[in-house]
Amino acid sequence: MKVSLVVSDLSGGGAIRAFLLGQVIRKLNYEVEVVGFQFGQELYGIPPQGIPVVSIPGQQYPQFVKSIQTLLPKIDGDIIYAVKLKPSSFGVSLLKKWFTGRPLLLDMDDWELSWYGGDQWSYQPGSLRQVYRDLFKPQGKLRFPDDPLYVKWTERWVSLADQITIDTEFLKQRFGGVYLPNGKDTDLFDPGRFDPDSSRQRYGLQGYKVLMFPGAPRPHKGVEDVLMALDYLNQDDYRLVIVGGSPYDDYDDRLIQQWGRWIIQIPRSPVETMPEIVAAAHVVVVPQRDTLTAKAQFPLKLTDGMAMGKPLLSTRVGDIPEIIGDTGYLVDPGSPEQIAETLTKIFDHFGEAQAKGWQARQRCIENYSIDSMAIILEEVINKLR
Repeated sequence: MKVSLVVSDLSGGGAIRAFLLGQVIRKLNYEVEVVGFQFGQELYGIPPQGIPVVSIPGQQYPQFVKSIQTLLPKIDGDIIYAVKLKPSSFGVSLLKKWFTGRPLLLDMDDWELSWYGGDQWSYQPGSLRQVYRDLFKPQGKLRFPDDPLYVKWTERWVSLADQITIDTEFLKQRFGGVYLPNGKDTDLFDPGRFDPDSSRQRYGLQGYKVLMFPGAPRPHKGVEDVLMALDYLNQDDYRLVIVGGSPYDDYDDRLIQQWGRWIIQIPRSPVETMPEIVAAAHVVVVPQRDTLTAKAQFPLKLTDGMAMGKPLLSTRVGDIPEIIGDTGYLVDPGSPEQIAETLTKIFDHFGEAQAKGWQARQRCIENYSIDSMAIILEEVINKLR
């Protein structure tokens, strides 16, 4: 059996969840492919080995219709698995389902409308002239395939999916579906395979207290709160290591401009290299802020730290307290002072913090491993037969 994972934008964050699902599907001994549009210059993430990726250049309407026509024949799996509730993934997947009768799964790891204000958002052009501009001008907003207006329409079609997978309680309450966490390959992410001091030396981090954020900073992810905490502490041996960076805008540059003293940036790396990088961390920080977008997410960085047995510092937002339980350190969102106090506590009692990290790894193996995800997904797929 072959599963086609359909991604709205391979140059955006949805590719990471698709690659994870691809690893789970391979664990079930199914053939898998990742198929999707690419609106940016390069892939957002580097695919795991053995997972083929087929990308079609994304365009605005009306040219996007031709892009759809090009993509549809590439979706040749026995099961269609749309990643994200967007017109360019779920909408296109519905077309394939209607044409072929193949079963359709929908995966959601975000509430897409949360990026625009949630249920309060509405399209208010103000005049027919503005509607014309939005539809026909070169930069007209309604020419973009995943404009929030189209996303809002697409939400009405959720019931047309044969099965739904979600990764947070927020999404379950809103859309239903089967809980499928943002897990980790705990065999690949095995701290026993790496020496932290050697990793720190390799990446130029020796001599520092390494706080690591292994992902793309965005305002709702709270990286600024960690940097403000480092200003409070004002200790020269602290560094925040950001792995990769934001492909969306110049947010990274703005962080560096204001807080460059504390930041070390490591280039985006393939998943096979990430365990060695995370091994260099003393503490993994996931300081989500209290926003709609954050509440709907299961931060993948949590399981990066948990799988590698690292002390984990995060915030009381969404499912995070339930995910890490008592195996990490929690502070209130948007509280640099609490972050600073907790960092001091961690490094003053680092043996205790390391013990919590080991407990976090055991929790990750039991609840958030590729193996545990595979058990859940196999049950979902069996219901399609």
